[in-house]
Amino acid sequence: MPQKRPKTASAYNLLRYVVNVRSRVDNIAGAVTLNTMTRRRAPKSEAGAKVVAYVRVSTEKQADEGVSLEAQEAQVRAYATLYGLDIVEVIVDAGASAKSLDRPGLTRVLEMLGTGEVTGLLVAKLDRLTRSVRDLGTLVTTTFAKADLFSVSEQVDTRSASGRLVLNVLSSVSQWEREVIAERTSTAMQHMRSEGKYTGGAAPYGYRLEGDVLVEVATEQATISRARELRGTGLALRAVAKVLADEGRLARNGTSLSAQSISNMTATADAAAE
Repeated sequence: MPQKRPKTASAYNLLRYVVNVRSRVDNIAGAVTLNTMTRRRAPKSEAGAKVVAYVRVSTEKQADEGVSLEAQEAQVRAYATLYGLDIVEVIVDAGASAKSLDRPGLTRVLEMLGTGEVTGLLVAKLDRLTRSVRDLGTLVTTTFAKADLFSVSEQVDTRSASGRLVLNVLSSVSQWEREVIAERTSTAMQHMRSEGKYTGGAAPYGYRLEGDVLVEVATEQATISRARELRGTGLALRAVAKVLADEGRLARNGTSLSAQSISNMTATADAAAE
């Protein structure tokens, strides 16, 4: 029975849809027998492709969880034999966290891929490469835009259309995560501004900075109020600027307020009032 698309367009339902589809793909892949897999061969033009294998553990305890360096190397070598890949080198990062891409072994791997010394990377599982969806997205759009990626556990092989599909789905989820983070950051910044808290940069006209809190400056607030009053009568920004200058209401540097400055400071005041 075909998988139904989510009724709403929310990111949460989209993610659930992707996960459900991926789960079905995994179930189908798991149903393939070893005999059938053994008969599958890499395309002639790609047979013997030179790859670098990468294995990693962050703690000694992982040896008890089936992800020891030896277990990973055995997996990637078996995969390479099965699919006709030529492992040039097995690079190890022992006791290295996957929270960032700053690892000696991985740096060497990326250099080999970048110089064309090898055409692909083989890992036992994608989380051996990175646990960060953001970092994976970065690698997908940079390194693996030109090089191939193979993962034993997730059955990722970017030489094939289905392998590229899986990787593109992962990249799309990464993009979605970045956009969600940006939205949350924007909302948080707006909330901080509404509470008069400092969010970076110079304090806007009408305020001064005390610690991380913006405090109103009475004289500048009076100028903002006057500018809003004049705008309320229908005066253009340039005309408002001339009236303020004539009244001695100046910018912080002692010069006349420009039309753009008046537009910015009244807009800031309106946003703070909401």
